[in-house]
Amino acid sequence: MNLTNLINDLLGFWSEWLRPSAGLPTVLWSLLLAAAAASGHLVQRYLGLPKVVGYSMVGAVAGLAGFEGAIWPLRGISLFLLELGAAVVLFEAGGRLPLRWFRHNPMVLVQSLLEATLTYFGVFWMLQLLGLPDPVANPIALMAIVASPAVLSRVIIDTRASGPVTERAMTLATLNTFYALTLGYAQAGLIERAPQTLLQKLYPVAVVLGLSFVVGAILALALRTALRFMSPTSENTSILLLALIAAASALTAHVGGSAPLAALIGGVLLKTLNPKPWAWQRQLGTASSLLTMLMFVLVSIVAAQADWTLPVASVVLAVIGIRLFAKIAGVAIANPGSGASWNQAFWVGCAMSPLSSIALLIASNFTTASPLLGTMITQVALPSILLMEVMGAVLATVAIHAVGESSVPWTPQAFSTTEDTQR
Repeated sequence: MNLTNLINDLLGFWSEWLRPSAGLPTVLWSLLLAAAAASGHLVQRYLGLPKVVGYSMVGAVAGLAGFEGAIWPLRGISLFLLELGAAVVLFEAGGRLPLRWFRHNPMVLVQSLLEATLTYFGVFWMLQLLGLPDPVANPIALMAIVASPAVLSRVIIDTRASGPVTERAMTLATLNTFYALTLGYAQAGLIERAPQTLLQKLYPVAVVLGLSFVVGAILALALRTALRFMSPTSENTSILLLALIAAASALTAHVGGSAPLAALIGGVLLKTLNPKPWAWQRQLGTASSLLTMLMFVLVSIVAAQADWTLPVASVVLAVIGIRLFAKIAGVAIANPGSGASWNQAFWVGCAMSPLSSIALLIASNFTTASPLLGTMITQVALPSILLMEVMGAVLATVAIHAVGESSVPWTPQAFSTTEDTQR
């Protein structure tokens, strides 16, 4: 008996007195978010870990307990909320993408392409050696390319980090998210049919990228027009921003593009059209934080519903290990001429280890396109996402502190002296 059925049975005793309301799922989600907020605060204050670890732990416990608030594969409101949360994060990440930097330092692009290529083929070939068929290995390898900008951005906020390793890790994470979303959404429609020609393989990629670019351009132009007569620091501008990103997410998904990809492109285009420093991040405040926290809890709930067996665990650990090695190797091999030291290159690769919402969206698309193959994909993808949402956040925190780019000391309050706490 799972958690939802147990609560329904208990409430059956009071069925005659119950009145129509938002429903039990709303109550449970509200309590989960309250628990996640408290857990995130406690984890950061007493363990010195990023808040996302606490969010993920609450979601994982709820998922393992049988909470059915999010059904796999994702659909309806849960899918929209996850896409919206990812879109908000990627819109801001796109606005921070240093396009001028690439002209002066093209080796950063080489690092990005090499890291993504090594990660894909490393995971793909390893899964082939373990006996998984190509239609299963390919989606998992595409998912492995992603280094979650959502997790990394939360770690940066919690550690108040700034510096070359932080900026490069976030830039590379944004770029490989672009690759994975474009290829993942395009290939999901081809999972049960093998294209014969190169044109048949490239056509879905062009469609996804083209549709996402059109919606992203409309989003950027709409916001650019609004900024001509609205103040960037206005609360109304922030509300307009969230509303337009939500509309663009729903529209992109409806026409067959990728909502997070459209938001990423929209952020890049808006920064190109409006190069002034963005001021609305402060105004987004609680609304953006709540949406991000909901996204992490939702990812953990869904990922925890996987079948946790010993044979699957060995494959998951192999995926995690080869993925981390490939990211570090890709950044290191292309490091000469990139302006970073070998030590910095190593920690950039480590900081790119998190997985979260983007990987889950890619896995969900493949599972929806082919339920039969989706079962095999899910067995490996979901545990990998859950483990690397938590472990990746911790490893990224270690990387930032190791290079000294955090402006706050990594001393959990539980182990600090009274004098340090008062300071």
